[in-house]
Amino acid sequence: MSDNDQTSPSAGGPSGAPSSEVEWQRELINRLSFAALNEQRRTRRWNIFFKSLLMAYLILLLVIVYLPGERGGAPITSGRHTALIEVQGVISDKSQASADNVINALRAAYKDKNTAGVILRINSPGGSPVQAGYINDEIWRLRKLHPKIPIYAVVTDICASGGYYIASAADKIYADKASIVGSIGVIMNGFGFVDTMKKLGVQRRLFTAGTHKGFLDPFSALKPEEVKHVHEMLNNIHQQFIDVVKRGRGDRLKGDDKQLFSGLMWTGEEGKKLGLVDAMGSASYVAREVIGAKRIVDYTVRPDFLNRLTDRLGVAMAKAMGTELHLDRPTLR
Repeated sequence: MSDNDQTSPSAGGPSGAPSSEVEWQRELINRLSFAALNEQRRTRRWNIFFKSLLMAYLILLLVIVYLPGERGGAPITSGRHTALIEVQGVISDKSQASADNVINALRAAYKDKNTAGVILRINSPGGSPVQAGYINDEIWRLRKLHPKIPIYAVVTDICASGGYYIASAADKIYADKASIVGSIGVIMNGFGFVDTMKKLGVQRRLFTAGTHKGFLDPFSALKPEEVKHVHEMLNNIHQQFIDVVKRGRGDRLKGDDKQLFSGLMWTGEEGKKLGLVDAMGSASYVAREVIGAKRIVDYTVRPDFLNRLTDRLGVAMAKAMGTELHLDRPTLR
């Protein structure tokens, strides 16, 4: 055999392919394998994400459906019971203790044939005389329509001003000995910055159509005739408040008018002596011992989950931006 016929060993793989080609093929196979593996992982993660999202959505739907809220529906009841309605916080048209919420709850409670009696559990420092007046009027109307269903006000921490305006329409008022009751008066407040502006060298420019359209402007000096008008307006609302309390409490009031309607507050124990409270007792006591139906069903209208969430977000944003606005207006507190 000649030298030209001899073949030298090649550096190829089993198939005789060059080493570099084999490495490239292996690398390609590895890359494809890892890509497939990564795709499987990615698919699994997305599946988990969408399943979790679906689960959260279903839970949210269940919360919205089953949480008591502003849907106008009364609780499903069976058997004799005491209806409970909470009047919590400041009484205003946008609060939980608004006339719409409380009146809707009252109507639902009286409409239920199983209601043996109604308890208004009040924990409020007061608020709008208009909202309190709406509720007071509705209590009297429902009492007339349903004379066999008694309604009692039960005071927890405080039942002052507008809260007492509402309570006075009940058949009886119960409180704890340490509860705060009273504050039968009207307030309207604000600030004046006239002297501050003078010191800062700031000039007020106020243009109005109407002699008193700038009435109670905090940057303008008070006018005697406007101050007189405010006092007359507040006295008028105060007298309406007094008349409402006298209508509800009647001969049970034992203090003299000057004392009772001065805007002072008393403990439940002192309030009983003055006739502002009938007896000591909690909601469960009244349901069990007075109404005779110890089972309590809550008819309180509360904001649903989404409303509460948006309200909290709105309040948080307003506080963060410093855009909370307070207007002077007559208030029962």
